[in-house]
Order: sequence, then structure tokens, then C-alpha cells
Amino acid sequence: MAVEISNPFDINLGTDNVIITDAVSSLEGSDFYKFTIGASSSFNLYLDDLSADADVTLVQDRNSNLQIDGDELIAYSNRGGARSESINEILEEGDYYIQVYPYEEDADIRYRLTVGAELLDLGGDSLTEAYKLENRATISDRIGGLDLNDYYQFTLDGRSDIDITVSSLNNNRDSDSDIDIDIDVQLLDINGDIVSSSMNLGSDESIFETLEAGKYYIYIYPYSVNETDYNLTFSSLPNTNLPLPTSSSPLALSTAGGDSNVAVSPIPQSANGNTRHIQGTLGADTFTYQSGYNLNIFSGNGNYNYSSGLFDTLNLSNYVSNTVGINLANNENGGVVYNPGDGARVFDVIKFSDGRQILFENIEVVQFADTTLNLSVIPNDPLFNQQWNLHMTGVHNAWRFTQGNNNVLMGVVDTGLGTDSNGNLHPDLRDTIVVGNNYLDEWQGFSHGTLVQGTMGAATNNGQGIAGINWNSSIYTIDVVGGDSGDYNLVGAIDTIIKEANSLGQVAVVNLSLVGGYSVQLEQIIANNQNNALFVIAAGNDGGNSIASPANLAAQYSNVMAIGASWGAADWYGNPKTAGQRVDYSGIGWWGSNYGEGLTLMAPSEFLSTNAIIEGSNSFHTHGYDPRFNGTSASTAMVSGIASLLWSVNQNLTADQIKSILSQTATDLGAIGYDTEYGHGLINADAAVRRAMAIYRGFS
Repeated sequence: MAVEISNPFDINLGTDNVIITDAVSSLEGSDFYKFTIGASSSFNLYLDDLSADADVTLVQDRNSNLQIDGDELIAYSNRGGARSESINEILEEGDYYIQVYPYEEDADIRYRLTVGAELLDLGGDSLTEAYKLENRATISDRIGGLDLNDYYQFTLDGRSDIDITVSSLNNNRDSDSDIDIDIDVQLLDINGDIVSSSMNLGSDESIFETLEAGKYYIYIYPYSVNETDYNLTFSSLPNTNLPLPTSSSPLALSTAGGDSNVAVSPIPQSANGNTRHIQGTLGADTFTYQSGYNLNIFSGNGNYNYSSGLFDTLNLSNYVSNTVGINLANNENGGVVYNPGDGARVFDVIKFSDGRQILFENIEVVQFADTTLNLSVIPNDPLFNQQWNLHMTGVHNAWRFTQGNNNVLMGVVDTGLGTDSNGNLHPDLRDTIVVGNNYLDEWQGFSHGTLVQGTMGAATNNGQGIAGINWNSSIYTIDVVGGDSGDYNLVGAIDTIIKEANSLGQVAVVNLSLVGGYSVQLEQIIANNQNNALFVIAAGNDGGNSIASPANLAAQYSNVMAIGASWGAADWYGNPKTAGQRVDYSGIGWWGSNYGEGLTLMAPSEFLSTNAIIEGSNSFHTHGYDPRFNGTSASTAMVSGIASLLWSVNQNLTADQIKSILSQTATDLGAIGYDTEYGHGLINADAAVRRAMAIYRGFS
């Protein structure tokens, strides 16, 4: 249906941002603003200082009839609550309209609107015409056609770590050579000599270097002549770490446990031969520094051998600890943001006197000649050592950065929780938000909801039982199974959880370790909460090539994740398995993890969690621990807990960004890249949290 533009206020976009303070009321319905773009420009809009929830839309009235149809929508931002909205687009010549409108129809909302536009082709055509960059700059520009050279200049006042990323915004085909459009980048010194370069084919370019004080240039050029838009991000941080000696050490990467089925996959070095990235396995690996590279990058990727006393170890046994510069990422603004090719993340850093560096993540131990640096967080829960599922996904390493906070509400929509003869919940569960008696599990012999909630948020560091993934965030449990008089239906339960989160200024992770229950109303509530609610849903347990409902909505909605199940080092019966392999007992007529189009991620199954069991004729539950919580239900609870950690370090992320980050940083399984057997791979908590932190610091 067309929207009528009424009484638009004209904005004259010049070289400076235009800032407007106004209010939108129930009488107006919407505020409209008009502006004109005279030539291709980078357009930026911010809507902040909101007194309540308001949203913003950018449209182009191509028919000049003051009627906005759906195909004229350019972009929109509709984050929940009074959080700020933003739109960043490259716009061509034409007339555009901004619509600011309240989320609630009867609301009167104060706001501040900031808009600005910069002509493209900011990059100079030569060194002398180079565009001067400020620190932490993000530039949108265009290259190709008649413009084959873009130069940017920056100046460092002292020794600094610099990070440059260039991302193509479109990827048209070169009609003459049938080669994808590609942008390359060089870092030049004051004389125009090459310091470093990045020439990846068809993917983002990135350069990380430690530079001395002085003037430098960034040179961007196209592989082919077709025009393409790009984003350039640049940042620098002072390098004040101690210098240290170097030593030649041979490359060593060993896998504990003799698991020959898990391959080590080094990423190809960059074109100048100065960067080396080694990925670990899902078991314990030892990484040894090789001094022949300016930059060594080590990614541990989780360790199911942790409980055996074997660790992901960075071996620096040829170096004394007090002669190296150590910059840990869990310190305030610590570490270095670097993009290894799958998104910028915050890495721990060790630096040498000649400027060579080691970046590392998901490492449990750094071994020096004189001491051992233990990095993972170890709670005092006595059964933590048996929780291989947390170790294999790097949760104990992600805890260095967060154990959860009040940014996020975890919703458990399940069977409810089993109570003992005194009406008490499992003693190893944290306090839970409940509605009346709608948290009581009357479903069957064991309390499925108790298993789910223990995985996500058992009481941790309390000297009892197991550790939950999230130690602190609130949990809201609602029973939708069993037909008790107080039970909610699925939609009512989800709606209640989201409204509770909104009222507290929180975002919501909604865990659905169940199948069935699809309705138009369910799909509508998912569609209406695409920024502020993430739905994590079990893929199903019949082993078929089809994602069960409602998890199949993951193929349609960016805030829905369909979760499959992976084995650890062994199956239910103790048979050895390749870690990460999809669970499938179909040959013996038991369960298997569903797969198919729309599968998002894999996570462990058949692991330890809290349980509550009704025995004999009792009407109450006996509390204990189940060593093999199984099915995709278990895997789903793991992903929900880890997703809540991402929102704990960066509440500004939208639900689709959480899904994207978890997918980007997953440990690849099966065929290279996305496949319908394993989705994007096994969830990697440490890498995902580090990516969320990098985005919080302003890196893409």
C-alpha cells in the first residue's frame, strides 16, 4: 500500500551535517524530510536522543507524485526501545525523503535527526592530492571507469599499530574478461614505496602493521576497469609495549589424542609473504612461533581434550616472559583488532623488538621459558571438568570477556522446571522469572526444561555441580508443554518474554528446544521483532534431509537460527567419533540430527546438564545430573547461551548481526564453506565474542 508524503521539510545538504531536533506525535503520524543528491554520494543518517521507540525510513519518490510505494524503499532502521537508529547508503542523483514515525501509534516522541552526505571520489588521484584521514575513519567511495587511482594520507605521531580494511560494496562481473570485480590495496611510505599490500581475489582486503611515526599513504586500485563502490576503514592505536629479542623457532603444530581425522588448515600467506595464519583443530593443539613472518596468527578453535589436561598452547619456551610485550584482549581496550578474512576480531598480542607480532585467540596456555600464562576462566563447579561441550566450543575462553550481564534476557519456552517435594527447583539453577505457576513441569518422567535451562544458565562458580554458559543474565521460563491449566501457548509465551525484555531495555534470546507449533501468529511475532529478538530453534531429531518446523523459518528470517547436533570424541555408547561429526544413529533406529537447506549451525549434544526426574508414583521430581543430555534440544540450548554472551558484550548488535557473527566465526565442518549437512559449522564462542567486541569498538 502506498504511503502519502505530507508537508515534507526541505533539508539543504552541504559540507556539514544538518542536525534537527523535533518531536513526532500521534496527531502527525509521521515527520517527513526532503533532500536532493546532485551526484553519487555517501549518505549517513542518525536518529538518537529518543524519548521512546521511533523508527526511520529512507525512500525515493521516483514517480514525483508524493506517493511512496514498496519498491521505492531504499533502507530503514527499526531497533527496539529508545535505542538510536542509523542508515548509511551510497545514493545516486535524485530526490529523497526521510520518514520518522513512532512505533506506538499514540506516542509523542522527541528525537534528534542528523543527516549528511559526502560526494564520492574522495580519494585523490595522486600522492599530492591524497585525502587526509583522521583516526578511526570510515570512508565510502567509488573506483573504476575513468577513476583508477584513489590515494589517502594519514600521519602517525608515534609508533602505532594500524589497521586498514577495504570492502567492496558490489561485485558486478567484468563483461570483457568475465572476472569478478576486485579491489586491491597498498600501504606506502612517505616516498611512495610499498610497505605492505593486500591482493585477495574477490574478497575484503586488510593490512595490519606496526609503523613508526611519520606520514603514510593508502593506495586503492581496481583489478578491472568496471566501477565498484567500497568502504575503507582505518584506525591506529599507540604501540607502547616493551621490545624483545627474537629467536628462530621451527614451525610446530601437534594434535593431542591422535585424532588424525581433524585437519589443520593454514590460511595462505599474503602476497608479500609476511603473514601466516594457522587454525587449530577441535582438540588440543600446540602452536610454535616462526620468526620468518612479520605476523603469526594462531586460532585455537576449541579443545574437547581440555578435561584430559591437554591444552591449546602457544609455545614460546625459547623466550623469557619479561622480555616480551604482552597486550591481552580482556584488558580495557586491550588487544588488537584484526580481520583474518572472516570479519574483524579482537586478538591477544605478543610483540617482539623488531616489530614482529603474534596474534592469538582461543588459546588456553602461553608457555614461556620462565613461566606459564593460563588464560581460560575456570569456575569452581566440581563437574566443570566433565563439560567437554563447553571446552570444544571455547566457552571457557569467551568467559575472559563476559559471563553475561543485564543487557539480555534469556527466554526458555519448554516444559517448565521440575520441583522437589518441598516445591524447590534444582539447587544448581539460578533465580528464574516466572508467571504464576506456569514454570512447573508436569509433562513426563524427566524435566526437559531443567536440562535446557541448566545448559544455558546453571548457577556457576558456586562450588556445586556444573557451570552454565551464562552466569548472570536473567532467565524467563514458561511452560508450553503438558496441558496444565496455567500453560501458555507458544505465541503467548514468546510474546510475554519479548515484552518483558522490552520493558527492561533488554534484548531477548528465545530458546525453542522443540519442534512443531508453527502458526501464522508465530511467524508474525518473529517478523515483528527482527532486531531485538533472536529465535534459536532445534532442527529436529528424525535424521532427515529437512529442517523441522518451526526451525525451517531460519531460511526466511535473519533472526531465526536452525541448530543441528554434533558428537564430541565419542558417542552415547563410547564409540570413538570424529569431533564435530553430525549425530546420526539412524542405522539402529534411534535419533539423528536433521539437516538440509536453512540449517544454520552445529553444536555439541550428549553432554552433562542438570536434570529432574519423577520416579514411580511420585508427583515430585528428584534432582540430579544427566551425563548425556541429547538431541538437537541440547545443541540449541548451547547456541542460545553463547548468543547471550555476544549481546552481553555488545547490546547494540541486532539479532541478524548475532546470527551473522555466529555463522562467520563458526569452525567449518564438512565441505568447505556453507553446506546443508553442517550449516556454517560448529559454533565457536571465543571467536564470536571477539568479533562482537570488535564491532563495538567501531570496526566492521
